[in-house]
Amino acid sequence: MKSRTLKKTNIQVSTIIMGCWQAGKGGFWQNIDDAESVAAIRAAFDAGITAFDTAPGYGEGHSERILAKAIGEVRQEVVIATKVFPGNLRYEQVLKECDQSLKNLNTDYIDLYQVHWPSGAFNSEIVPIAETMRAFNDLKQAGKIRAIGVSNFSLLELQEAMQYAEIASIQPPYSLFLRHIEQDLLPFCKEHDILNLAYSPLAQGLLTGRYTRTHHFPQDEFRAKNKLCEPEIYEAAQQALDQLKPIAEAHKISLSQLALAWVAAQPNSCAIAGARSPEQVRDNAKAGSVTLSSDTLAHLSEIGNQVYRLLDNTAVPWDL
Repeated sequence: MKSRTLKKTNIQVSTIIMGCWQAGKGGFWQNIDDAESVAAIRAAFDAGITAFDTAPGYGEGHSERILAKAIGEVRQEVVIATKVFPGNLRYEQVLKECDQSLKNLNTDYIDLYQVHWPSGAFNSEIVPIAETMRAFNDLKQAGKIRAIGVSNFSLLELQEAMQYAEIASIQPPYSLFLRHIEQDLLPFCKEHDILNLAYSPLAQGLLTGRYTRTHHFPQDEFRAKNKLCEPEIYEAAQQALDQLKPIAEAHKISLSQLALAWVAAQPNSCAIAGARSPEQVRDNAKAGSVTLSSDTLAHLSEIGNQVYRLLDNTAVPWDL
């Protein structure tokens, strides 16, 4: 498993990160078994994944508690990334939320603490980023967190946050099919040594090849709200998958591994992939050792662009 280093730290982040949203249960994720979530997290570690991304918003802390249960014996060997939700960005709220996450995670430090969404998201209170970052800096000074990150920030929002704190990472949606960050955010992060922790690198499952042309997404299914599932774009995605399959076969890897390896090969990038079972996470982990040639990476980018060009440069392809 390859790894990348968080800016101005000795924190090594595996290029494939396990996302623990599913472990929170409820909401989009139904019929999730806690024992299987624990088994999946442990399988991830055994397969070489040493970084885990969670948030108190995933099941009101349930995901954090499941992660703690799964990695308790190897805590010193893993990187935990968690977040604070936009409704809790006042100074005292951030401190309180961090303490609660530390309790949920059964640890005395968080490796990477992130702002989950910018202030104002989901109709939350507008809080100056200076106030939020002051809390983050104080938590870092106290040793409760080791590094600071932001999630779902635009370039302008990232630049503003950087005025008040050392930002080590950013977490945007990014995949072969969703490429908006390549316009400005990804080059900026490369220039400033900021790690790109890409979420939804499998385009909510479309890049696994699991969903065929005839698949119907029920209206209460969260993928039904994804612009990638609109008829014209969905057909373009299927045509792209037809082109990607022989490339995966030639490299003797799955479509998922191909898509994850492409993300992990981008400048300063890691791929956050969720999994519901040990089998899924072991498959994802193998992408961390895949090496693709520059010609193959360029070819994959061209194929992915056939889908992305239909998205009108949208940053987030689903309704919030």
